[in-house]
Amino acid sequence: MAEKDDDADLKKIKQLIEIMKENELVEIEIKHDDDKIVLKRAQPQQAFAPMPMMMPESVPVSAGSPGAGASSQPTAAPQENLVEIKSPIVGTFYATPSPDSEPYVEVGSVVNSHTVVCIIEAMKVMNEIKAETDGTVVEILVTNGQAVEYGQVLFRVRPD
Repeated sequence: MAEKDDDADLKKIKQLIEIMKENELVEIEIKHDDDKIVLKRAQPQQAFAPMPMMMPESVPVSAGSPGAGASSQPTAAPQENLVEIKSPIVGTFYATPSPDSEPYVEVGSVVNSHTVVCIIEAMKVMNEIKAETDGTVVEILVTNGQAVEYGQVLFRVRPD
């Protein structure tokens, strides 16, 4: 009789897995009395597919100079001899070490080559990104939680 119960339980688990796939669920937890089952599956890698459509340069957090012509400023900013801090990997940009913390840097922050400017999460690994230059942050081109691509400009720094 226990074998039939095991087969029924296995069928239920397979049904749960199908429900997870159909609804694109990554994790499901079910509790019944003292029994508990947790099912987890790998997140699909295609989560990064929409990124080429993003245009971070058109939505800077702050413009190089306030006032008129802000939409044309991002293309004019490189003429000021600014250093670009680019993403070394594909992932998710985080400006703070934790949700309730202050940002690593803001516009006007002075950085040196060892200053951590952000975190990029890639495959559940938090990677600290350093400025690798000395200067003052003049532009932040991405927002917290935004997906970023390899080589995408994150910050612009005026060298000291």
